[in-house]
Amino acid sequence: MAERALRGSRLGAQSYESDTGVDAAPRQRVEYDCAAGHRTSVPFSTEAEVPLVWECRVCGQEALQVDASRPEPKRAKPPRTHWDMLMERRTVAELEELLAERLELLRARRGETTRKSA
Repeated sequence: MAERALRGSRLGAQSYESDTGVDAAPRQRVEYDCAAGHRTSVPFSTEAEVPLVWECRVCGQEALQVDASRPEPKRAKPPRTHWDMLMERRTVAELEELLAERLELLRARRGETTRKSA
């Protein structure tokens, strides 16, 4: 009998809670204009920090908040390469010495004689 009571109720697939008595957070709508002339409206909480730039929903370009000026671009550090990090730890003379040692070791494994240039 209990099996029949649960049949067809989609147990777990549907919530039986209602929105009765629930107050949504206060919202504000912010308008953004992109360079292509599209206007995007985005709802934010009144407590949220509203960004000056938003992605346009139509074309994907950067849209600026209506009646706002473009923010200053942040200065980014150039990415460090492996060579930059290596040069922080070693000098060129040390690297040449290490290279000579490794080449000598590889030649010894192959059975080659070490060649000394004059």
